[in-house]
Amino acid sequence: MAQKIEISPVTRIEGHAKITIHLDDDGKVDQSFFHVEQFRGFEKFSEGRIFYEMPQITPRTCGICPVSHHLASVKACDAIASTSPTPTAHRLRELMHMGQIIQSHGMHFFELAGPDFILGFDADPKIRHVGGIIQENADLAIKAVKLRAYGQKIIKALGERRVHPIFGIPGGVTKPLQSEDREWMLDVIDDHIATTQVGIELFKDWAMQHQETVGDFAVFPSAYMGLVQEDGALELYEGDLRMVDRDGDHLETFDPTQYLDYLGEHVNNYTYLKAPFYKKRGYPEGVYRVGPLGRLNVASHISTPIAQGEMKIWKSLNGGAPVEGTLYFHYARLIETIYALERTRELLEDPITMKKDVANPQGKISGEGVGVLEAPRGTLFHHYWTDDMGVMTKANMIVATAGNAWAMNHSVNMVAKRYVDGNNLTEGMLNRVEAAIRAHDPCLSCSTHAMGQMPIHIELVSPEGEVVDTIHRD
Repeated sequence: MAQKIEISPVTRIEGHAKITIHLDDDGKVDQSFFHVEQFRGFEKFSEGRIFYEMPQITPRTCGICPVSHHLASVKACDAIASTSPTPTAHRLRELMHMGQIIQSHGMHFFELAGPDFILGFDADPKIRHVGGIIQENADLAIKAVKLRAYGQKIIKALGERRVHPIFGIPGGVTKPLQSEDREWMLDVIDDHIATTQVGIELFKDWAMQHQETVGDFAVFPSAYMGLVQEDGALELYEGDLRMVDRDGDHLETFDPTQYLDYLGEHVNNYTYLKAPFYKKRGYPEGVYRVGPLGRLNVASHISTPIAQGEMKIWKSLNGGAPVEGTLYFHYARLIETIYALERTRELLEDPITMKKDVANPQGKISGEGVGVLEAPRGTLFHHYWTDDMGVMTKANMIVATAGNAWAMNHSVNMVAKRYVDGNNLTEGMLNRVEAAIRAHDPCLSCSTHAMGQMPIHIELVSPEGEVVDTIHRD
């Protein structure tokens, strides 16, 4: 008889999800699904709030991505307040964003995905975690922790705390950068670049020794999307959105604030995670991938020297065509980490960054604003509508992880069909299926919202335990 295998929860990711693998009568994989079961109602319960509260409300969507939400939100609030940040404030916001990229990417590769490469997909799950890495290579583990801590310290120095910072305000930021903070930020950049380069060599060596795995582990064509600078260089904070097709040919370059003209969202009945797509091609033909893999595939080059050296290697991996292998998300993530470290140095060495004019006055309430940036996991959209008093009437968020919704489900299905044998099941087979999700580094806590209503059953109970009233909604 046909059977179902359930992996719940998926481990070493941010948030909660499960995978179901459906077997046919012969024990072979027939179909697999990636189910995101969390629901966060930030779009709905933001209604009725004053717009300038949003940069403090929306970071609570997630403790891993608070900086991304904070900065995307304040960019939307700039537009509503008819203002823009000063040049100094713009640089300081980007500096905080680089801290977020560094801490998130560093943590994911070394602490979450790293055990699979350093210890092996089939290693005992009792040691296949950060504790096992410490036992295997304590020096690397310590350097990896310091890399993440560096990004978090940048966030705290600017925003008072590492999680849920208080920094961005419409028209600027709350305070300038202190000289003493600039000094320690600059002093250790080379050390952290060296740590990231160790990670790159670790991945390259692993990929060389496991070429067959890399070549058949969820390798598939798709479109790709990410921000780019005016000359096509990789961009993480500002710029236009570029989309290329499966061959790398240009599909579209557009102002990200006009995203509704180009992107739609599809609802699948097996998950709360909606799947964005390119409207001109519809769903599923118009699905695309975002995040490190997507960004490096759409960018022509990287503007900083060390990262550009790796980018040249990246562009040669598939003969100049987009890199399709899901495991290459990890290599792209490390290349972006180097870029973020080099960009941090550029920002700190720019005299404008140290000026004291950190806020512009606000103007007339416009009633609408869109904020877009590249969160560690992909393109993040915050779109707010207000009344003429600045009270929120509607919010729309397309969160970074959602951009890979289709790709994650497709990856799970491919890897399960390639590696899972229902007649001779092993833990390592199922870990490979989880690794297909891990490669995307999803942040599921902040990525889910649903259309329509959700079932709810509420009982009002007296102190004596008597049910006084009941409300039920299907």
